[in-house]
Amino acid sequence: MNRSLEVLKDIYKPIRYTIKGKTTILETTSGTFVVKPKEKDLQELYAYLHSRHFTGIPKLIDCSRDGVNVFSYVEDVSYPPEQKAQDLVLLLASLHQKTTFYKDVSLDTYQEIYEQIDGNILYLKNYFNQLFDDYFLEIYPSMSHYLFLRNASKILASLDFAKRELDNWFDLVKEEKRQRVCLIHNRVSCDHFLKGEEDCFISWEASKIDSPVLDFVHFYQTEYFSYDFSSLFQKYQEKYPWNDAEKKLFFLIISLPFEISFGKDEMENCRRVRECLDYVYKTEDLIRPYYTIEED
Repeated sequence: MNRSLEVLKDIYKPIRYTIKGKTTILETTSGTFVVKPKEKDLQELYAYLHSRHFTGIPKLIDCSRDGVNVFSYVEDVSYPPEQKAQDLVLLLASLHQKTTFYKDVSLDTYQEIYEQIDGNILYLKNYFNQLFDDYFLEIYPSMSHYLFLRNASKILASLDFAKRELDNWFDLVKEEKRQRVCLIHNRVSCDHFLKGEEDCFISWEASKIDSPVLDFVHFYQTEYFSYDFSSLFQKYQEKYPWNDAEKKLFFLIISLPFEISFGKDEMENCRRVRECLDYVYKTEDLIRPYYTIEED
């Protein structure tokens, strides 16, 4: 990238340039440009998005250089983060809606998904059960171990729920011959969403064709603590409704708690256990209304 960057500096003659991680921002008399490493050839992707009338992307100025892409700079507007999250889900729904199609699949497709998630559930069950067995034998457990022991049943219950729903999901889809897919961004987060003259997603290098569920899974797992996902999920569903199997798949995936990395700092260990529990409880709050039977 360094050689290409020097060439670009020679072409654009920046007044100032700023390096942010792997990204370089060039400020010139003719405008501001963003130079990023070329992890993926985006020309075909951009052509596809334009053909689908999706405009939520920064302008690709130059993709002909070895190792780098040059984009127009989008000035991110500062406004309440809750509103930003709402705008994000509306743009995400638009992306999914405009690129949706159905592809033919066989039972093997769903079987592979089932086995992958089932393997994750089994791994996490063994992991948390082993932690419980080890800490239960301690005569004087630390605060973090005690906090885990007191709440282990809640964590394991979320895994039991995921396993039941995985079986129910497979019963729903095993006879299906077609699967709804679309272009997914695959790194959805508020850091990758900019509010300029037009809303746009940046960092498209991981994008691919897959289930729209995966985008919202990534968004939730990245931002679950920061926003009210009950309203965000409802707003997204109003614009791009999922069927029962898609909802079930989303709920069971996000129900999987993450591993707790214990270290030497006991305060940090307590924070990590608490963070895992917060995730489990917040996920339960999001899911519960969709499993509540209303009484007449």
